[in-house]
Amino acid sequence: MKSQTEIEAAVFRRLLEHLDSRKDVQNIDLMNLAGFCRNCLSKWMVAAASEQQVELDYDQAREKVYGMPYNEWKEQYQKPASPEQLEQFNKQQS
Repeated sequence: MKSQTEIEAAVFRRLLEHLDSRKDVQNIDLMNLAGFCRNCLSKWMVAAASEQQVELDYDQAREKVYGMPYNEWKEQYQKPASPEQLEQFNKQQS
């Protein structure tokens, strides 16, 4: 039987695959609906690495989450947030 850590790692890899297959879903959409986004996952990855005394910087983590350098992903897939999306985001931050 697989260990819990192996199962959780497989689920995380599947989540990343799913997000990669849904590049149409913008980070602002994820933030507005779920309260986290790809960048949050990257930050959590950096924090988890640090807890394990593993060196991983934010750019490296984002490349793992996005499957490519963040600037490249941003150029190819990120759209400007609409005023409505920004309004919803700002309301949730209050």
